[in-house]
Amino acid sequence: LGGSDTVEFPIKFTPKYPGSYHCQILLKSSSDIRVYEIECVVNAEQTDAQLEFLTPAFQAVTQEIPITNKSKEDWRFEAVLEGHCFHGPLVLNVPVGETVQYPLTFKPVAE
Repeated sequence: LGGSDTVEFPIKFTPKYPGSYHCQILLKSSSDIRVYEIECVVNAEQTDAQLEFLTPAFQAVTQEIPITNKSKEDWRFEAVLEGHCFHGPLVLNVPVGETVQYPLTFKPVAE
């Protein structure tokens, strides 16, 4: 191909859900056999969200945030909370096909 030793091999991939997709491509010729392994990772669309907490001083309020796993693998999240007065589990496990509530708590220490 004009001095180039590469060949384009277009692949169309149309996933229905977020997750990790594995594929093997087997190429054969009369003098060679090659197997290529491909992994495609599909992320869900990013959605911006905003939570507003209204509570009297020193009184905690908790908001349950639903996390739905539509992939084919169990998920394990490690939560990193930034900001004062916010609390929640450091780890959240979401099994395949389930929705788990993440309890985010805001407990103000002043007005």
